[in-house]
Amino acid sequence: MAEALVLNASYEPLCVVPGRRAVVLVLLGKAVPVAETDEVLHAARQGVPVPSVVRLTRFVRVPYKATVPLTRKAVFARDGGRCVYCGAPATSLDHVVPKSRGGAHSWDNVVSACGRCNHVKADRAVADLGWRMRRQPVAPSGAAWRVVGARRVDPRWRPFLGDGPWLDALEEPA
Repeated sequence: MAEALVLNASYEPLCVVPGRRAVVLVLLGKAVPVAETDEVLHAARQGVPVPSVVRLTRFVRVPYKATVPLTRKAVFARDGGRCVYCGAPATSLDHVVPKSRGGAHSWDNVVSACGRCNHVKADRAVADLGWRMRRQPVAPSGAAWRVVGARRVDPRWRPFLGDGPWLDALEEPA
């Protein structure tokens, strides 16, 4: 069964829930469907379309600012699946300042790289090789990153998540 994006009453993305949970929210009157899937959840007397996006009927205050976990899939999504050194398809992660030289395993020090560049760079700094990065690594931000993380994105969620190259890397094939 598909997953559903839950929006606050203000259309801000809050979380992703299983399709069954989205149907329950709609049936209890806590949410209204915004976009639906082709799936139908059948009961004894009726069929209920499974929503792809639901909007809560009441505003929910989110008291904290969550950070995005640093994962391989999330780094590839942030960098668009391309090597930051040469632009080839990325196959590995690289620490800009190598861990052997005191570099941290953090969003601003980890980038996606192709196998060739990662092998040539080894444990040297980018400046030692005379290379330049196509873009500087930064921690992703925004409600969409906190909600979606690095999971597959349903194309029907796109209008509610904003725009960015990371979204293209996570979109499900049609």
